[in-house]
Amino acid sequence: MDNLEEQIHNDLRQYLLSVKEIDARLPECPDVEGKWETIANAYIPDGVREFQNYPLASLGWMMYIGMAVAKMWDDDWQYYAAKENLYVYLRDKRGYDAMDEYIRRDFLKLPAKDFSAAEELVSECASRVHNALMHQSIEPGTKEAFLGYVACLHQLYLFGVAIQLKRMGYHMTRI
Repeated sequence: MDNLEEQIHNDLRQYLLSVKEIDARLPECPDVEGKWETIANAYIPDGVREFQNYPLASLGWMMYIGMAVAKMWDDDWQYYAAKENLYVYLRDKRGYDAMDEYIRRDFLKLPAKDFSAAEELVSECASRVHNALMHQSIEPGTKEAFLGYVACLHQLYLFGVAIQLKRMGYHMTRI
């Protein structure tokens, strides 16, 4: 699965650089990266349940979660880091199905123009990742399928973080 995760990383990086949503040097944010495992463990039951009928939502929601956690880090990390699970905190505001809108409208407070642009960007990224996953010839319901899904979610989370950090003015440049 390392090859799949690397392939997804490289594709998302190229795409997001081309549309100027990330900097060439990706951010390092150990606080936010440290929340990945807890978030993923809580998200996976919901995400897997939705994947068969709504694969792009199942994948894309993780990018929104990465964006939200980056904003949490910038706003008041001490407060948010103390929450038992940041995914559950976000999901329970309006439910899984409306989590994307909650994050864009209420949490990130995106204006209408940016609200739609974020939806298109996440949809494109989720579509690219889904396409890469489907071309792996992995049998559904296997350990390999599960590990592939988790690899996809991990990269979407990390790139969601990178996008949001750049939007908030954090630029990763050499000093």
